[in-house]
Amino acid sequence: MTDPSAAPGPRDPALLGQTLVVIGGSAGIGLATARHARAEGATVILTGRDPERLRSAAAEVEALTASAFDADDPAPLRRFFEDLPGPIDHVLVTAGHPSYGHLLDMDAEQARQAISGHITLALEVARHVAGRVRPGGTLLLLGGTGARRVRAGLGTAPAVTAALPALTAGLALELAPVRVNLIAAGFVDTPLSARLLGGELDARREELRTTLPIGRVVVPADVAALAVHIMINTALTGATYDIDGGQQFVG
Repeated sequence: MTDPSAAPGPRDPALLGQTLVVIGGSAGIGLATARHARAEGATVILTGRDPERLRSAAAEVEALTASAFDADDPAPLRRFFEDLPGPIDHVLVTAGHPSYGHLLDMDAEQARQAISGHITLALEVARHVAGRVRPGGTLLLLGGTGARRVRAGLGTAPAVTAALPALTAGLALELAPVRVNLIAAGFVDTPLSARLLGGELDARREELRTTLPIGRVVVPADVAALAVHIMINTALTGATYDIDGGQQFVG
C-alpha cells in the first residue's frame, strides 16, 4: 500500500520527444513558450522576422532550426513547412499584431491587411499543419480579449476578436484529430506592447497593477504556461482560453 505521506517521485518531462514550431518565436509570448516547452523536454523550431533577434532566441532555447521570414507572405511560409525535417507535434502562431484606428479612415487595402494579420495567417498555417502535425498534436492560435468591448478607434480588432473563436472551432473539426485552440490574452508585458504604447507603457502598467483583480500585470511566462498546458492536455480542442488577469471585467 502506498504511503500517502511519501513525496512524489520525479516525473518525465511532459513534452519529451515532441517538436514545437513557433511562428513568431523570437521574443515575447512565442519565446516564453519555447522556453517553457523546452523545459518540458520538447524540441523547438523558431521563426521570426528579425534575423538577429531570432538567432539570439534560437541559441537560448537550443532550437533545432530557426528561419527568418515574414509569416504574412504565403510563399516563404509554404517553403518553411515544406522544408521541415520531419513530423511535428505542435504549432503556436503568435505572429501578427492588432491594427487600431477609425474604421472609416481605412481604405480597402488597409482593412485587408489588418484582417489578414490574424484570420488569413491562421488559415494559411492550418493548411500546412494538415498532414504534418501528428494526431493529437496542437495548432494553437493567439487572440485577445481587449477588443470585446467595442469602442471607437479600435479599427478591425473587434471584428477579428469575434471571428477567431468561430474560426478555431471550425478548424478543430476540419483538422481533427489534430487539436485547434485559441488563447485570448489581454495586455501582456511584451516588447510588442512596448512598441505599441511607447511613452505610455509605464502608466499602463501602473494602471493595471491597481485595477486588475490579480493585482499585477500579465507577463509572457503566464501565457506560456497556459499554452504548454493546452499542448499537454489532449482532451482540449475547439476552445478559447482567456488569460487577461480579469482585465475585460474592469475596463
